[in-house]
Amino acid sequence: MAPNDKVDPAQTRAAVLAVADWLRDETLPPPPRQALAAAVRTTARTVGQDAPGNSVELRVPPFVAVQCIEGVRHTRGTPPNVVETTPRQWLLLATGLESFDDAVDAHRVSVSGHRAGDVAAHLPVVPLRR
Repeated sequence: MAPNDKVDPAQTRAAVLAVADWLRDETLPPPPRQALAAAVRTTARTVGQDAPGNSVELRVPPFVAVQCIEGVRHTRGTPPNVVETTPRQWLLLATGLESFDDAVDAHRVSVSGHRAGDVAAHLPVVPLRR
């Protein structure tokens, strides 16, 4: 999938379901890198698609960085509004298994800029139950 391709909701759901057991139980072996990458990329790109714009950069290294949320566009250097976290933590947020505020409060998500928290309004992407 190219970065600018439309995200298929069925493909996103399938990618998340492929890693769902591990998200619910971190004692399980991690999923294959390709499966993890697919889940991270499709969910992050869904947020970018559902909340188009360039005022916030959502980063989930090493897999994806997407621009989202309408507002003032940045063009060079580090954007003023950034959300950054690990792949597993992102997927916990993207599935609703953890709340954005709880993750920020526990320092599992790095948030900078006054607009970065706007990403929370677009979560969960694919809701899962515990």
